[in-house]
Amino acid sequence: MPANLDDVLVVAISSRALFDLEESNRVFEERGVQAYHAYQLAREEEVLEPGVAFMLVQKLLALNAREPARHRVEVVLLSRNTADTGLRVFHSIRHYGLDITRAVFTGGESTYPYVPSFGTHLFLSTNPLDVRRALADGFAAATIVPSNVDHAADRTAQLRIAFDGDAVLFSDEAERVFKRDGLDAFHSSESSAAREPLSGGPFKTFLSALHRIQSEYPMEQSPIRTALVTARGAPAHERVIRTLRAWEIRIDEALFLGGLDKGEFLKTFGADIYFDDQTSHVDSARQHVAAGHVPFGVSNA
Repeated sequence: MPANLDDVLVVAISSRALFDLEESNRVFEERGVQAYHAYQLAREEEVLEPGVAFMLVQKLLALNAREPARHRVEVVLLSRNTADTGLRVFHSIRHYGLDITRAVFTGGESTYPYVPSFGTHLFLSTNPLDVRRALADGFAAATIVPSNVDHAADRTAQLRIAFDGDAVLFSDEAERVFKRDGLDAFHSSESSAAREPLSGGPFKTFLSALHRIQSEYPMEQSPIRTALVTARGAPAHERVIRTLRAWEIRIDEALFLGGLDKGEFLKTFGADIYFDDQTSHVDSARQHVAAGHVPFGVSNA
């Protein structure tokens, strides 16, 4: 375990994104704090089932196992549990062999204030308010939604992460034109600005951190593969390509779908998680892969 987290990809995750705590949450919502406390203590030795982001975390931590002397990824647990009720979570972490040693239990308070403290590159939570606060302060963050995930998949297989473009990797400047003036005006604007790089969106820094790890390997041996999966089509493709070129950040696959449904394409790519700002695309994605809603930009105003 490193003494500091400099030059390490830091992912902060809530306990409900990591494990299936829906039954526990129902007890809390229907019967209150005391009942929840008693429920968790009575089941303290019962292992929790994997949650939506469990496979993602396994594959992230597997990057450290490739070269034990080189600690690339730190996963931090941020939980609204108390330390007392959180023992079940740590018991489950130990059961699954997850190398997670750092955690914060806030006893019902927001976990967001600790996101900057850890120098977080990605924050995953089931609490939309915490996610919005993180995004507002410039951190990559997503609300994990219930999704169809194969928890029996090979955790040592290549890590595959897919992103939407506008309002995720890029700013929402182009999306604002589309919302205000329509598709024709959007295409005209993007064609005119094809050689002007888009501003970075909330996930640019996270993508850059992934790229740094990828750059340590020959392309054909990289343990990480990324994809841009966007509703854009020609002629709006050129500005995106030139933007990534200007950033000197690699995207392994780029899917310009021209408005087609994204779900089947994400299944084909084999995404361990997909991030999108629009709920309709997230709803399509979550039928096939783990998905996170990024409540950022004009579509979420």
